[in-house]
Amino acid sequence: MLKHEQNMNIHFIVAVITLLGAYFLSVPLIHWLILLLVIAGMFALEIMNTAIERTVDLVTNEYHPLAKRAKDIAAAGVFIYCFFAVVIGILIFLPPLLELLS
Repeated sequence: MLKHEQNMNIHFIVAVITLLGAYFLSVPLIHWLILLLVIAGMFALEIMNTAIERTVDLVTNEYHPLAKRAKDIAAAGVFIYCFFAVVIGILIFLPPLLELLS
């Protein structure tokens, strides 16, 4: 996935930055566990989205509204999860960042 999928590369880079931030901000163990679950969920969902897109591409080479809809729905699932991953990240990182700045 990292070799062939641009979005997975983006998720991987963000995951590394997130884990480095957690390390340098010394977040508690429970927050580490939450971050790891969210990151693993994001990777798994991106893999499933890619699998759906490739399967749709395999079934039809021509434009079809249902094929587009299937791809859009799979991508929407990734987007929703990503949105809530950002919310979780803000809730975890904001308090230590504010403490660091004060």
